[in-house]
Amino acid sequence: MLRHISFGIFFTVVLSSVLAKTITVCIAFKATTPGSSWRKWIGVKLPNSLVVILSSVQVLNGVLWLTFSPPFQEMDTDTYPGKIILQCNEGSNLAFYLMLGYMGFLAAVSLILAFMVRTLPDIYNEAKYITFSMLVFCSVWICATPAYLSSKGKSTVSVEVFAILASGDGIVFCMFLPKLWNILTKPELKTRPSLQK
Repeated sequence: MLRHISFGIFFTVVLSSVLAKTITVCIAFKATTPGSSWRKWIGVKLPNSLVVILSSVQVLNGVLWLTFSPPFQEMDTDTYPGKIILQCNEGSNLAFYLMLGYMGFLAAVSLILAFMVRTLPDIYNEAKYITFSMLVFCSVWICATPAYLSSKGKSTVSVEVFAILASGDGIVFCMFLPKLWNILTKPELKTRPSLQK
């Protein structure tokens, strides 16, 4: 019963963390001018509260989903004649699509914000990495959704697992491999004078 709901909540936490990071990058560069009103938003309170608020929307969707129309086990006798396949019925299709739609909304907002600030000074700017990782995430899910909707039985689970692994790996690799590459191959960038340029 918790397979789709836990997937939605965990990915929402990841996407809301990436969105909070993107907003923090935006605010950090707006707050550089003296006397800027953006300075009051710098710190850990804003990102932490954004993650909690944005994730609680998905948690509320999951609680309502489990309360009114929970997923249940069903027997599929039509796909393969003579065989009975046990599979998970999502229960409420509306709740399932709201979950996917909300994750898509968070990914799209993060992609748009990161794309808007990608031209900031390169040494501090993570927006390029966030933009590319969100582009990979959105591409995987845009390609996987029609495949998920048109597949039946065991193929549905395979498509779902592929989409989850590919999008999760895309976020991790696209955001952290460039940083790791710079740390390992460019030690001159870690000195104070290069950071103050």
